[in-house]
Amino acid sequence: MAEYRRFSAGNQEEKEFEEKVVQVNRVSKKTKGGNRISFSVLTVVGDKKGKVGVGLGKAPDVVSGIKKGLRQAKKGMIEVPIKGTTIPHEIRIKRGAAKILLKPAPPGTGVKAGGAVRVVVEAAGIKDIVSKIMGSNNKINNVYATLEALKQLKSKRVKE
Repeated sequence: MAEYRRFSAGNQEEKEFEEKVVQVNRVSKKTKGGNRISFSVLTVVGDKKGKVGVGLGKAPDVVSGIKKGLRQAKKGMIEVPIKGTTIPHEIRIKRGAAKILLKPAPPGTGVKAGGAVRVVVEAAGIKDIVSKIMGSNNKINNVYATLEALKQLKSKRVKE
């Protein structure tokens, strides 16, 4: 019997981060020689312990776009304050046409969030949250708005 194993090319980061492809867009550009087709890939990377990043990779083929997106996401990771299994406080954010509302939830609630927000929040390691996407239906804008909201979260400080 043959035994199959998944090997990474000596890269420890694959075990340390959860990588998700949120969206693959086929885009074309009109040139003198005809249409030039490429792909735009939105990726989210997180360690499920409070670090998350988003990347948008553009390349002539999907695999290269994914690699570029993951590299960009790992480069721009942010630290998210987590209080237990949820976020420390409610936050509303408007970034472009995207409006996002994130609310803390009691333990056991789970992730009550739409697709674009859910991917970012789960990659960050938040287990209980309630969210609402208002405004834009564009996944890219909603993912970046969610990341911006998580950036603006403040952890409670003890008064001295």
